[in-house]
Amino acid sequence: MPTELFRHGGHACLMFSDLCKEGGEAVQANQFLIVDDGTGAIIDPGGNLAYGELYLGMSRHFPPSKLSAILASHADPDIIASLDRWMTATPDARLYVSTLWERFVPHFCKPGKTTGRVVGIPDRGMRISIGRHELLALPAHFMHAEGNFQFYDPVSRILFSGDLGVSMLSGAQARQPIDSLSPMPPGMVAFHRRYMVSNKILRLWARMVRQLPIEMIAPQHGAPLVGAAIGQFIDWVEDLACGVDLMDSSIYTVPA
Repeated sequence: MPTELFRHGGHACLMFSDLCKEGGEAVQANQFLIVDDGTGAIIDPGGNLAYGELYLGMSRHFPPSKLSAILASHADPDIIASLDRWMTATPDARLYVSTLWERFVPHFCKPGKTTGRVVGIPDRGMRISIGRHELLALPAHFMHAEGNFQFYDPVSRILFSGDLGVSMLSGAQARQPIDSLSPMPPGMVAFHRRYMVSNKILRLWARMVRQLPIEMIAPQHGAPLVGAAIGQFIDWVEDLACGVDLMDSSIYTVPA
């Protein structure tokens, strides 16, 4: 069953957190559905491990055939490997993905399946109409992909943050929002130190998102951040050494 993150006045945001088999080889991943005024968008629909359960679970709340948009933060398999099946199930939906990836994502599909249906998001982002409102595609490059976007919903004030804000929890644990980073959630420190490219990028991101009213940060892995945890997270990553900041000659050596 999905977790309802927001519902008011015909606008709803749902999170599916446990569609991959617990204890399996694949990392836990969240998929998100936004519905407004009889249409909807799915954010980071995942790979083939999630497709069947996501399609059935979504159908109980919203007809997948009425989706107008598939939003991909980047092009990793756990984000969009099920694209071929979604292109069939959602005949009117367009895929929104970074311009860096728009010629790569057709490799997930049969020939011709994506023709005329991929919208490249420019590096500076864009606004995407969903029903009566617009989502903001916010630049999140190198967190962790070269072409990477987060999606902000100004109605619910939820920032769908992709691989930023990740914690390593089970699907069941991911349903419970985190309201404090004391103690730090499992896996959060190690994940961000390796998967974020540099502190410079995180400082630019922190400066950008502080301009937005954010009620929740909903990452693609682990639990959403709410309350005090939102400001704590922004402050923490702003000062975090990560990625290339930590690399030196001890890593770049020829294996013995």
